[in-house]
Amino acid sequence: MKEHDMHSTPLAPLDKRLRERLLLSRAVPGDRLMLADATLRAALDGSRALTPNERAALQQSPLTLRRFRQLALERRPQVHDEAGATTVQRHGQPGSAANDASWHGSTGMLRAAATDVALETLSTDDNFWTLHFLPGQSGGDGWQVVLKVSAEAPFAARLLREQTMLRVVDGGGAIVLQGRLDADGECEKPWPFATAPAPHFHLYGARFAVEPVAP
Repeated sequence: MKEHDMHSTPLAPLDKRLRERLLLSRAVPGDRLMLADATLRAALDGSRALTPNERAALQQSPLTLRRFRQLALERRPQVHDEAGATTVQRHGQPGSAANDASWHGSTGMLRAAATDVALETLSTDDNFWTLHFLPGQSGGDGWQVVLKVSAEAPFAARLLREQTMLRVVDGGGAIVLQGRLDADGECEKPWPFATAPAPHFHLYGARFAVEPVAP
Protein backbone atom coordinates (compact mmCIF):
# COMPACT_ATOMS: atom_id res chain seq x y z
CA MET A 1 0.00 0.00 0.00
CA LYS A 2 1.33 3.44 -0.90
CA GLU A 3 2.17 5.87 1.88
CA HIS A 4 -0.55 8.25 0.63
CA ASP A 5 -3.14 5.51 0.92
CA MET A 6 -2.06 4.67 4.46
CA HIS A 7 -2.66 8.25 5.58
CA SER A 8 -5.87 8.80 3.65
CA THR A 9 -7.64 5.52 4.49
CA PRO A 10 -9.38 5.50 7.90
CA LEU A 11 -8.01 2.85 10.25
CA ALA A 12 -10.07 0.86 12.71
CA PRO A 13 -9.12 1.48 16.37
CA LEU A 14 -7.48 -1.94 16.58
CA ASP A 15 -5.40 -1.23 13.48
CA LYS A 16 -4.25 2.06 14.98
CA ARG A 17 -3.23 0.40 18.22
CA LEU A 18 -1.32 -2.30 16.35
CA ARG A 19 0.51 0.27 14.25
CA GLU A 20 1.38 2.29 17.36
CA ARG A 21 2.68 -0.84 19.11
CA LEU A 22 4.82 -1.76 16.11
CA LEU A 23 6.30 1.74 15.91
CA LEU A 24 7.08 1.84 19.63
CA SER A 25 8.51 -1.68 19.90
CA ARG A 26 10.71 -1.75 16.80
CA ALA A 27 14.46 -1.78 17.36
CA VAL A 28 16.72 0.74 15.63
CA PRO A 29 20.50 0.21 15.97
CA GLY A 30 22.12 3.09 17.84
CA ASP A 31 18.77 4.63 18.74
CA ARG A 32 18.86 7.45 21.30
CA LEU A 33 16.70 10.31 22.53
CA MET A 34 16.71 12.71 19.60
CA LEU A 35 14.61 15.55 21.05
CA ALA A 36 14.66 17.28 24.43
CA ASP A 37 11.65 17.06 26.75
CA ALA A 38 11.14 20.83 26.41
CA THR A 39 10.76 20.46 22.63
CA LEU A 40 8.31 17.56 22.98
CA ARG A 41 6.24 19.36 25.64
CA ALA A 42 6.07 22.48 23.47
CA ALA A 43 4.70 20.36 20.63
CA LEU A 44 2.13 18.80 22.97
CA ASP A 45 0.85 22.10 24.37
CA GLY A 46 0.90 23.80 20.98
CA SER A 47 3.34 26.55 21.93
CA ARG A 48 5.76 25.51 19.17
CA ALA A 49 5.27 23.10 16.30
CA LEU A 50 7.95 20.58 15.44
CA THR A 51 10.08 21.47 12.44
CA PRO A 52 10.20 19.02 9.51
CA ASN A 53 13.61 17.78 10.70
CA GLU A 54 12.31 17.31 14.24
CA ARG A 55 9.27 15.38 12.99
CA ALA A 56 11.53 13.14 10.94
CA ALA A 57 13.78 12.52 13.96
CA LEU A 58 10.73 11.66 16.08
CA GLN A 59 9.35 9.20 13.53
CA GLN A 60 12.71 7.47 13.05
CA SER A 61 13.51 7.02 16.76
CA PRO A 62 11.36 4.54 18.74
CA LEU A 63 13.06 5.67 21.96
CA THR A 64 12.04 9.28 21.32
CA LEU A 65 8.54 8.17 20.31
CA ARG A 66 8.17 6.31 23.60
CA ARG A 67 9.27 9.40 25.53
CA PHE A 68 6.80 11.54 23.54
CA ARG A 69 4.02 9.07 24.33
CA GLN A 70 4.91 9.10 28.03
CA LEU A 71 4.80 12.90 28.15
CA ALA A 72 1.46 12.86 26.33
CA LEU A 73 0.03 10.38 28.85
CA GLU A 74 1.22 12.56 31.74
CA ARG A 75 -0.72 15.50 30.30
CA ARG A 76 -4.07 13.69 30.19
CA PRO A 77 -6.48 14.83 32.90
CA GLN A 78 -7.12 12.54 35.85
CA VAL A 79 -10.64 11.74 36.99
CA HIS A 80 -11.95 9.71 39.90
CA ASP A 81 -14.48 6.92 39.83
CA GLU A 82 -17.17 6.37 42.44
CA ALA A 83 -14.79 4.33 44.59
CA GLY A 84 -12.23 7.12 44.56
CA ALA A 85 -9.73 5.28 42.34
CA THR A 86 -7.67 7.50 40.05
CA THR A 87 -8.15 6.95 36.34
CA VAL A 88 -6.75 8.58 33.23
CA GLN A 89 -9.25 9.92 30.75
CA ARG A 90 -8.22 8.91 27.24
CA HIS A 91 -9.41 10.78 24.19
CA GLY A 92 -12.55 9.17 22.80
CA GLN A 93 -12.39 6.28 25.26
CA PRO A 94 -13.70 5.57 28.75
CA GLY A 95 -11.28 6.19 31.61
CA SER A 96 -8.65 3.48 31.98
CA ALA A 97 -7.36 2.41 35.36
CA ALA A 98 -4.09 4.02 36.41
CA ASN A 99 -2.76 0.54 37.18
CA ASP A 100 -3.00 -0.43 33.51
CA ALA A 101 -0.22 -3.01 32.99
CA SER A 102 0.75 -1.62 29.57
CA TRP A 103 4.36 -0.38 29.51
CA HIS A 104 6.58 0.60 26.61
CA GLY A 105 9.60 2.07 28.37
CA SER A 106 10.77 4.56 30.98
CA THR A 107 13.40 7.29 30.82
CA GLY A 108 15.51 9.06 33.38
CA MET A 109 18.33 11.55 33.78
CA LEU A 110 21.42 12.01 35.90
CA ARG A 111 20.67 15.49 37.22
CA ALA A 112 23.68 16.05 39.48
CA ALA A 113 26.83 17.60 38.07
CA ALA A 114 29.77 15.30 37.50
CA THR A 115 31.79 14.91 40.71
CA ASP A 116 34.39 12.62 42.19
CA VAL A 117 31.68 11.03 44.36
CA ALA A 118 30.75 7.57 43.08
CA LEU A 119 27.26 7.28 41.63
CA GLU A 120 25.13 4.92 43.71
CA THR A 121 21.63 5.01 42.21
CA LEU A 122 19.61 6.42 39.33
CA SER A 123 15.82 6.37 39.02
CA THR A 124 13.55 6.80 36.03
CA ASP A 125 11.25 9.82 35.89
CA ASP A 126 8.21 7.64 36.67
CA ASN A 127 10.01 6.08 39.69
CA PHE A 128 9.22 2.58 38.41
CA TRP A 129 12.88 1.62 37.90
CA THR A 130 16.11 2.10 39.84
CA LEU A 131 19.67 1.44 38.75
CA HIS A 132 22.11 0.56 41.53
CA PHE A 133 25.86 0.82 40.91
CA LEU A 134 28.11 -1.40 43.01
CA PRO A 135 31.86 -0.76 42.87
CA GLY A 136 34.26 -3.68 42.85
CA GLN A 137 36.09 -4.76 45.96
CA SER A 138 39.14 -2.79 44.85
CA GLY A 139 37.02 0.36 44.98
CA GLY A 140 37.22 1.18 41.29
CA ASP A 141 37.37 -1.78 38.93
CA GLY A 142 34.72 -4.41 38.41
CA TRP A 143 31.56 -2.32 38.76
CA GLN A 144 28.22 -4.13 38.82
CA VAL A 145 24.94 -2.54 37.72
CA VAL A 146 21.61 -3.74 39.11
CA LEU A 147 18.24 -2.91 37.55
CA LYS A 148 15.33 -3.15 39.99
CA VAL A 149 11.63 -2.69 39.28
CA SER A 150 9.46 -1.03 41.91
CA ALA A 151 6.88 -3.23 43.61
CA GLU A 152 4.45 -0.36 42.92
CA ALA A 153 4.92 -0.56 39.16
CA PRO A 154 1.58 -1.71 37.69
CA PHE A 155 3.31 -3.85 35.06
CA ALA A 156 5.84 -5.51 37.40
CA ALA A 157 3.89 -8.74 37.87
CA ARG A 158 3.43 -9.16 34.12
CA LEU A 159 7.14 -8.64 33.39
CA LEU A 160 8.06 -11.21 36.03
CA ARG A 161 5.45 -13.67 34.82
CA GLU A 162 6.33 -13.34 31.15
CA GLN A 163 10.09 -13.12 31.76
CA THR A 164 10.29 -10.14 29.42
CA MET A 165 13.75 -9.35 28.06
CA LEU A 166 14.73 -5.84 29.17
CA ARG A 167 17.57 -3.50 28.42
CA VAL A 168 18.96 -0.25 29.76
CA VAL A 169 20.51 2.13 27.22
CA ASP A 170 22.46 5.32 27.74
CA GLY A 171 21.80 8.59 25.94
CA GLY A 172 23.94 7.47 23.02
CA GLY A 173 21.99 4.25 22.55
CA ALA A 174 24.67 1.91 23.94
CA ILE A 175 23.42 -1.01 26.02
CA VAL A 176 24.24 -0.65 29.72
CA LEU A 177 22.47 -3.85 30.78
CA GLN A 178 20.30 -6.48 29.13
CA GLY A 179 18.53 -9.41 30.72
CA ARG A 180 15.44 -10.66 32.55
CA LEU A 181 14.24 -9.91 36.06
CA ASP A 182 14.74 -12.55 38.72
CA ALA A 183 12.15 -13.48 41.36
CA ASP A 184 13.17 -10.40 43.39
CA GLY A 185 12.49 -8.08 40.47
CA GLU A 186 16.18 -7.47 39.82
CA CYS A 187 18.65 -7.98 37.01
CA GLU A 188 22.39 -7.69 37.72
CA LYS A 189 25.18 -7.49 35.14
CA PRO A 190 28.80 -6.29 35.02
CA TRP A 191 29.20 -2.62 34.12
CA PRO A 192 30.28 -2.83 30.45
CA PHE A 193 32.29 0.38 30.11
CA ALA A 194 35.81 1.39 31.11
CA THR A 195 34.56 4.75 32.45
CA ALA A 196 32.79 4.80 35.81
CA PRO A 197 28.98 5.26 35.72
CA ALA A 198 28.66 8.99 36.55
CA PRO A 199 31.18 10.33 33.98
CA HIS A 200 29.96 7.81 31.42
CA PHE A 201 26.37 9.05 31.56
CA HIS A 202 27.53 12.66 31.40
CA LEU A 203 29.34 11.87 28.17
CA TYR A 204 25.98 10.94 26.59
CA GLY A 205 23.62 13.68 27.67
CA ALA A 206 23.18 12.29 31.23
CA ARG A 207 20.13 10.34 29.99
CA PHE A 208 19.18 6.70 30.09
CA ALA A 209 16.15 4.54 29.32
CA VAL A 210 14.72 1.21 30.41
CA GLU A 211 12.81 -0.57 27.67
CA PRO A 212 11.48 -3.98 26.64
CA VAL A 213 13.49 -5.72 23.93
CA ALA A 214 11.40 -6.41 20.86
CA PRO A 215 11.11 -10.17 20.10
